Amino acid sequence: MAVIIPCALHLTAAILLRPEHDGQCNKAAKFVYHAGNSKMADQPIIIKSATMKKNNETPVNMLALENQFCFALYSSSLALTKTYKPLLDELGLTYPQYLVMLVLWEHDGILVKDIGKALFLDSGTLTPLLKRLEANGLLQRQRDEDDERQVRIKLTDTGKNLRNAALGIPEKILCASGQNKETLVQLREQLNSLRGELHNS
Repeated sequence: MAVIIPCALHLTAAILLRPEHDGQCNKAAKFVYHAGNSKMADQPIIIKSATMKKNNETPVNMLALENQFCFALYSSSLALTKTYKPLLDELGLTYPQYLVMLVLWEHDGILVKDIGKALFLDSGTLTPLLKRLEANGLLQRQRDEDDERQVRIKLTDTGKNLRNAALGIPEKILCASGQNKETLVQLREQLNSLRGELHNS
């Protein structure tokens, strides 16, 4: 069987979504096209694999919603955030604020820029979160003694004590997921790897 893709830009998506793909992008399939053809972008690319049947060729709709890896990831993220909401409401936190607190519970007194790096957030997104948490009495923003251009974030006693109230959240999320710990750890590592590849692409 051959998968017919109307544009070369869909090549990566086709490889990712093929069930038999083994993770080896350069070995997963044989790509048939003429590199010297200036009209290549207007012609279909035919991908053939040794594991595909030669007969009963069926075109795959690469734009079908159910075939999109990105949508599976996006919708799962929405569902996960929704699961967190009632747990975080008890702490008076939104999910982004919770992520900031996680960083500070582990590294109190770090610079704003380091929080941004840890959470992949720019200053325009992070600053309002910090201001709200400061207004709620959970942290303080202070100019760095060695470089006044930098701002350090330190937890208040209230912010530090809130950690005790959050200790049960990971276990509740684990139960809600219906997965065991080992499965979620493996999934986390795979997503971390994916994120790294996308940042480096």
